[in-house]
Amino acid sequence: MNTEFENWKRNIIIFLSSQTISLFGSSLVQYAIMWHVTLTTRSGMMMTLFILCGFIPTFILSPFAGVWADRYNRKMLIILSDGLIATATLIMAIVFLMGYDAIWLLFAMAAVRAIGTGIQGPAVGAILPQIVPEDKLTKVSGTNGSIQAIIMFVSPMVSAALLTMTTLEIIFFVDVVTAAIAIATLLVFLKIPAHAKASMQQTTSYLADFKEGLSYINNHAFLKKFFLFFALFFILMAPAAFLTPLQVTRSFGDDVWRLTAIEIAFSIGMMAGGAIIASWGGFANKVHTMTLASVVMGVCTIALGVMPIFWAYLLFMGLFGVSMPVFNTPTTVLIQERVEGDYLGRIFGVFGMIATSMMPIGMLIFGPMADIVRVEWILLGTGILMLILGLLLGRNKVLLKAGEPVVVQESVDLNK
Repeated sequence: MNTEFENWKRNIIIFLSSQTISLFGSSLVQYAIMWHVTLTTRSGMMMTLFILCGFIPTFILSPFAGVWADRYNRKMLIILSDGLIATATLIMAIVFLMGYDAIWLLFAMAAVRAIGTGIQGPAVGAILPQIVPEDKLTKVSGTNGSIQAIIMFVSPMVSAALLTMTTLEIIFFVDVVTAAIAIATLLVFLKIPAHAKASMQQTTSYLADFKEGLSYINNHAFLKKFFLFFALFFILMAPAAFLTPLQVTRSFGDDVWRLTAIEIAFSIGMMAGGAIIASWGGFANKVHTMTLASVVMGVCTIALGVMPIFWAYLLFMGLFGVSMPVFNTPTTVLIQERVEGDYLGRIFGVFGMIATSMMPIGMLIFGPMADIVRVEWILLGTGILMLILGLLLGRNKVLLKAGEPVVVQESVDLNK
């Protein structure tokens, strides 16, 4: 076995543990800020501004961060990004303690945290194949999805409890502590070598590396179609992802427990979905698995738009959660399997750029619309379009060819 994969189980446990600790603190802050903005303003426009502040910096930084993830030590990039987020959160906590608690400060904090996320995203996506053998990627990604779902299940309850017992800045301090623990875990315990390109002296410029990454995408027909599908799908997902708290506040009541309930239902679904994909592994063709999940998400979005009973609403929110890891896991693994290691950072950078630009574009359309049109109608329309797009994904020959098992595809030229 390649020395890079020696003791891979120990390394992946350490890596996922550090990411879990960091994610827990970040989730506490994210829920606290989101609910504070939602309950304070009750405005679709303000929610849109918050989402834009949390995504635009990631969009701008992702292509550069993708190049960095291919040029430099990915572990250190993850540590630096966690450090940046922790520092920004600490400063904000101190500012709030001094009595400055304007809404725009929360928007500024969301922007700084988005910069850290933009640096971290491509590095995390690209580092996993360094740690995990290729035939274990789906299982590990599914397990990681379950861990993230557990965090999403626990953190809204903890965040809601903390909001009722203490102040927002105390939650900020919790995030600082968890980030420090995560950084120390990676520094002290995770011992993996830098990938090949990072170990060599760089002879090309950032711009040349970035152009090389774009050329790589242009020469792979499946990547072009893959990214186009995601651009459209992420736009349509925006209302289900970001307008449902506003919908619940307007249509069912503004109690914090209701906002907590939809997050818990979604998280329980994600835990179940992560367990399903980790044990099942999905269909032999990964695109078939993605198609199934896309169709389920479309149906659930339609249901969220027409369901008048809150407990039934929670049921479909949970089912939506089940479909997320079933959708995300084969998506990530497909990129990790099909893209050469030295290009993974740049490809995940472009992927992150698409993800972080399309959802704000969706919110630019649907956020202001939510102040004029009922959120239910928006969910109904986007759900129908998601359903159609999912069915089209399952009929695309180029993507179906790319989704076939690697052992079957070894001699197939996907560039054609």
